[in-house]
Amino acid sequence: MIRPEGIIAAMITPFTNEQEVNEHGIRKLVNQLIDRGVHGLFCLGTNGEFFSLTFDEKVEIARIIVDEAKGRVPIYVGAGCISTAETIRLTKRLEQLNVDAVSVITPYFLPFTQEELYEHYRQIANSTQLPIILYNIPDRTGNNLEAHTVSRLSEIDNIVGIKDSSGKIDQILQYLDVVNPDFSVLAGTDSLILPTLMAGGKGAIAATANVLPQTVASIYENWKAEKYDEAQIAQTQLRDLRSAMKLGTLPAGLKEALNFTGFPAGPSRSPVRSLTNQDKSKVETIMKKYAENNLIKSV
Repeated sequence: MIRPEGIIAAMITPFTNEQEVNEHGIRKLVNQLIDRGVHGLFCLGTNGEFFSLTFDEKVEIARIIVDEAKGRVPIYVGAGCISTAETIRLTKRLEQLNVDAVSVITPYFLPFTQEELYEHYRQIANSTQLPIILYNIPDRTGNNLEAHTVSRLSEIDNIVGIKDSSGKIDQILQYLDVVNPDFSVLAGTDSLILPTLMAGGKGAIAATANVLPQTVASIYENWKAEKYDEAQIAQTQLRDLRSAMKLGTLPAGLKEALNFTGFPAGPSRSPVRSLTNQDKSKVETIMKKYAENNLIKSV
């Protein structure tokens, strides 16, 4: 059973100017990220705009990524839907594509009890042989996986980890306190990658890796080599990019940063709009600074 660790890039979904899935862009991003040192690829997450994709588009994107990666790194695919039945349906289809694991966001829109969340994940786990990573992002879903629920879920054989995007190191510490050492607690908030590793976590599923894959991967590599000062420098270098990512509606800021590097990220899907000219200028200033420091190639 796979044990997620290291820096897993939370991939954007490249679109054409007509907001259609850009297969060429997806394949280019797969190779770019692997060549620059990430330890895994995660698609169909929040920054991958899973919420605006159809069932068939999700399956096709996963197929393209598995095909292009050719086993070089593990492929993690977001399978979470609002209902248990739809999540199981998508998970079964992804299993046929030979993905390495699925990530399952908590159900959203309605507030659910911890027992309802537990039963949701238990049924999904029983429906598949794939490893499952829990995905907790309460600010977006309105539901938070509490530590006692994660502890119970970690006892299910094929639930192997959790991505926590609560932004709260205290919650990550609570998870680490109640799960066994081989259960992967992963940072989903990129400012907490090094703190999570230092606390006993296994790595991160990081959106900043789309733009700065080598820098983000070096946090993990330096931490593993006990070069903590170097790891902290790399962690600090993500701050400006994270500021850019907060501009506009998610993930417009991140896509604008990628477009600046010459990568064909394209637009976000409507109703998300492109950044204003003022915000584009802010992104350009940030990216030029990265180029001056040789963290990205100058365009």
